[in-house]
Amino acid sequence: MSTSTSTKSAASKGKWFKLVWILPVALMVLFAVVLAAKGLRDLPAVQTFLTQYPGESELPQGTPVGFPPWLSWQHFLNALFILLIIRSGWLVRTTTRPPAYWTRNNKGPIRTKTPPTKMSIHLWLHQSLDALWILNGVVFYILIFATGQWKRLVPHSWDIFPNALSAVLQYASLDWPSENGWVNYNGLQLLAYFTTVFIAAPLAIATGLRMSSAWPKHTANLNKIYPIEVARKLHLPVMLYFVGFIVVHVTLVFATGALRNLNHMYAAHDGGGWTGFWFFAASLVVMIIGWIAVRPILLRPIASLTGSVTK
Repeated sequence: MSTSTSTKSAASKGKWFKLVWILPVALMVLFAVVLAAKGLRDLPAVQTFLTQYPGESELPQGTPVGFPPWLSWQHFLNALFILLIIRSGWLVRTTTRPPAYWTRNNKGPIRTKTPPTKMSIHLWLHQSLDALWILNGVVFYILIFATGQWKRLVPHSWDIFPNALSAVLQYASLDWPSENGWVNYNGLQLLAYFTTVFIAAPLAIATGLRMSSAWPKHTANLNKIYPIEVARKLHLPVMLYFVGFIVVHVTLVFATGALRNLNHMYAAHDGGGWTGFWFFAASLVVMIIGWIAVRPILLRPIASLTGSVTK
């Protein structure tokens, strides 16, 4: 056995050894948090706090109830794009020798004075998916403000913070707050959705644009105001935020009434039945196919439609 092979084997064993220890430690920490939360809930002052702030704030008059069908399609497309963006972004970050490179054709109706930038095929995929995600997001912003759905995503009172704290305590004690997302989100959900839609998403776009080839290169003043180093330091944490949000979001969807929640998101109705589940299952198949399809043999012919692909 060669030295390099033995070194890789030892490193792999080291990673698994760390993972084996991380899981029981994480379970012990989780168990301690649950015990502490249950103990806090027995205190009279905390019980009074939970009564005063049950977990959700009142919505302003005129707030729409329920989810329109267009939001189901938006949810599916957003989930698909963000999943593939995370996958392609991780490939960009971790692949040392890309399997192919893409260069934009500087011919036809769209031409630029600066020469086209050569990039890895993973970066081409990442930026292409970014463009589709942004387009979907623009449609989303227009529709939520046109239909009043934005009122469900924006805090309207300062009591959102104590209500969010109340929801945290209820979740942590495993005596979870009442769920009725068809009408209103609890304080913690609302803050998470607001952060995702109005802070994390624009921040992902702003940092990604600064790092992309679309950013103007001959703008010294603008580059000084917004250095690329700042974008690089922020872009990865934003991606990790999205990963964490997805994990928690999916977990709570299935843990707080899966069929009803899936009907909200995929079938646009409030109730039981399996309609939303089957739509979700179909969307999951599409996502799996998309995940598997991120391979050079499939990306090359698509990328060649918009530029030249080389090794």
